[in-house]
Amino acid sequence: ILHSPWIQDNLVSIFHQIILLFPGSHNKFLNNTADVKSYILEKVKEHQESLDVNNPWDFIDCFLIKMKQKYKNDKRPEFTIKNLLSTIADLLVAGTETTSTTLRYGLLLLLQHPEVTAKVQEEIDCVVGRHQSPCMQDRGSIPYTDVVVHEILRYIELVPIPLAHDVTRDIKFRNYLILRGMTIFISLSSVLYDNKEFPNPEMFGPGHFLYESGKFKKSDYFMPFSAGKRICLGEGLRMELFLFLTTILQKFTLKPLIDPKHVDIPPVDNGFASVLPSYQLCFISA
Repeated sequence: ILHSPWIQDNLVSIFHQIILLFPGSHNKFLNNTADVKSYILEKVKEHQESLDVNNPWDFIDCFLIKMKQKYKNDKRPEFTIKNLLSTIADLLVAGTETTSTTLRYGLLLLLQHPEVTAKVQEEIDCVVGRHQSPCMQDRGSIPYTDVVVHEILRYIELVPIPLAHDVTRDIKFRNYLILRGMTIFISLSSVLYDNKEFPNPEMFGPGHFLYESGKFKKSDYFMPFSAGKRICLGEGLRMELFLFLTTILQKFTLKPLIDPKHVDIPPVDNGFASVLPSYQLCFISA
């Protein structure tokens, strides 16, 4: 995992002056990151020139307006150019790439498990029908589809090691003393692939979230977005994925261009986020 861009970024932050002297793939990552930051900064400058405080157009305008406001007794305002650039970068990377990757992963899994796809489509046809678009309120009425979304998120473990957390107080955990102020990294694979909670965790199966009665089985081990107060804001991805998949499967039949068994499921890269191999499929109007 040391070769992953995310780990490299952390190493660069810690050993900035030293690691820049070494050749390697991290230099390409740093150059790409610099290009993104340059692009964002250019857009911010454009917004600064056209800013109308009485008529903000988007997030950048709203942020810039906040920057103009004076805060009494606030020696470290949160609304700075540095934070603005970081936030926009997070929205671009964490907000779009994660959603598209999860959706592509989900479609590939459905291609490889046509029996699951058929059952989801049957449930959508019976409950939602084909003449109205699926909505968030439908989630409770089509439990098997909701189960499939949960299993996709568990199986692909999109972000195996989430962002670092700081320890807020001294704590003893399994005979280890973790001191306040230490930085910790959580391995979500240890819970998402726990073989006691999920029998045969390396296998994709909606049954991991189903009771024998067919009802949804909630699991405390389901935490693809981490846990606690600092849980990933992307938790809302569950609803986005639900809406995307139900809409696609309501309108189309999935047809692979090659045998799905020939497409490897294991990701081609597994650093900050899992990236699956490229594949092709057809959407045939149902």
